[in-house]
Amino acid sequence: MEKDRQGTTTYRKAQHGCGHRHGMEQIQFANAEDKQEFQKYPTKAGRRSLSRSISQSSTDSYSSAASYSDSSDDETSPRDKAQANSKGSSDFCVKNVKQAEFGRREIEIAEQDMSALISLRKRAQAEKPLAGAKIVGCTHITAQTAVLIETLVALGAQCRWTACNIYSTQNEVAAALAETGVPVFAWKGESEDDFWWCIDRCVNKEGWQANMILDDGGDLTHWVYKKYPSVFKKAQGIVEESVTGVHRLYQLSKAGKLCVPAMNVNDSVTKQKFDNLYCCRESILDGLKRTTDVMFGGKQVVVCGYGEVGKGCCSALKAMGAIVCITEIDPICALQGCMDGFRVVKLNEVIRQMDIVITCTGNKNVVTRDQLDRIKNGCIVCNMGHSNTEIDVASLRSPELTWERVRSQVDHVIWPDGKRVILLAEGRLLNLSCSTVPTFVLSITATTQALALIELFNAPEGRYKQDVYLLPKKMDEYVASLHMPNFDAHLTELSDEQAKYMGLNKNGPFKPNYYRY
Repeated sequence: MEKDRQGTTTYRKAQHGCGHRHGMEQIQFANAEDKQEFQKYPTKAGRRSLSRSISQSSTDSYSSAASYSDSSDDETSPRDKAQANSKGSSDFCVKNVKQAEFGRREIEIAEQDMSALISLRKRAQAEKPLAGAKIVGCTHITAQTAVLIETLVALGAQCRWTACNIYSTQNEVAAALAETGVPVFAWKGESEDDFWWCIDRCVNKEGWQANMILDDGGDLTHWVYKKYPSVFKKAQGIVEESVTGVHRLYQLSKAGKLCVPAMNVNDSVTKQKFDNLYCCRESILDGLKRTTDVMFGGKQVVVCGYGEVGKGCCSALKAMGAIVCITEIDPICALQGCMDGFRVVKLNEVIRQMDIVITCTGNKNVVTRDQLDRIKNGCIVCNMGHSNTEIDVASLRSPELTWERVRSQVDHVIWPDGKRVILLAEGRLLNLSCSTVPTFVLSITATTQALALIELFNAPEGRYKQDVYLLPKKMDEYVASLHMPNFDAHLTELSDEQAKYMGLNKNGPFKPNYYRY
């Protein structure tokens, strides 16, 4: 009989859910001690409170989304603090150099999933292919980027580094780099003035002149070109990894003002397909969940732009049950969207119905003030492109609108009628500002960047003229091959007869430059 009651109880709990009152009423206790033990756990209301507390603490945890910081010095600008590392050097500006030990642990964790970059470091370390290279870099400063920077140093380069985004810096990682002697000028939450100050401090060092530039977005290149033209003219090469920065380089080239060779890493196959597509497919969900706790099922979502980033975002959101449509200017990308099952629309025609608006075009004013005025209450607006120009955020800083910071990187912009729009990261890059990106994917991009720097720095005179180049196909394939062991993947080798029949070298490259992967 007792067994039957217990069986009935179990069934009823499964029917109602263990957190519901009816389910709890059916629970039988063998004795008073058991009941007392059960009552130690939170009530229904308490569980909600605990859940909210846990959720909040997760956004403030030691994750790269909310970089660790000592609350005692949060109000003091790093520019106003005198700091030195354990060797006595003060040629850096970070939030708190004392966080270096924690940052080192973050870097060591990242190294575990960046085996290809570590493999490149070990293979080339003895040769020092970057000996004599003085690299000034402007990228996201994360644990993964730190592995790249330390690889460049191990290969013989001198590096000075700053951040390409005011929200994506992991303070503890910047501290770890500064502790090892890499001059780093960056911290999470910089102002616009801080951003340009850091870039200038990075470039302008007495007795040191950069001869290589590694950029993400083109801001560093633009600054050197405008303020330090002599440095720009003497550089041996520029490596750029974003669509925005590449666009700027092509503009300089077209105007005849690009006086150094530049490598377009953004359009390399390994960057486009893996960083842009697969990385964004995972990180878009992470960024939205961490900031808004949104449920995707049934939500109306518009993704502006169906390039590789847009494809990744749409794929992930569709898989979660969201109803996704896209906007496009390119008929080829638009047709791809149609074939993938997405409706191609004009933003003006659907803006009132959307629950989430995501931009990923690399353009400016993709979402205008007029469209934001017509957007519905509670709509989430965010950007997955590199630049903060896609959403017209500047127009929202007007007297009639109220800004309310509800949590880190989340603002409610409130209209006079009470309508609230949820703006993430002030229109800057969502995934690196609000969450993390997969380390393995960044290993692919970082390895590509390192090889591009080695190629430009060691290229014989005349190989590269003052123009923008794609990464050689052979290097793209080499980057991919370095990552095969991670999957225990074994490539098939061509026989001599097969290679001759296809007109290929047995060791590659296996595809012509015009091949579309």
